[in-house]
Amino acid sequence: MLQQITVVSDAPVALKPLLEAAIQSELRVLELGLERTRQRLRALEEQHGLSSEEFERRFNSGQIAESLEFIEWSGEIKTWRLLQSQQQALQGARFN
Repeated sequence: MLQQITVVSDAPVALKPLLEAAIQSELRVLELGLERTRQRLRALEEQHGLSSEEFERRFNSGQIAESLEFIEWSGEIKTWRLLQSQQQALQGARFN
């Protein structure tokens, strides 16, 4: 889906380099978040001998009972997906 945004400012400085720098900064923050989430997921996978994909399938089908740890694991998976989608959106941004 192609989206276009127009930014208007009365500021005397050029906005394009500022916006590009802000997006690069946010991409670095997202990468750090992805790395932390990746580490948490890896630790849970190793602890339980289960991939996150398999855990999610079993958890969502009710084959794995709810517990605080499993709810957190499910949340980490959702966080991973959210961060990835945000990263992909910003990586695809172009300035004219």
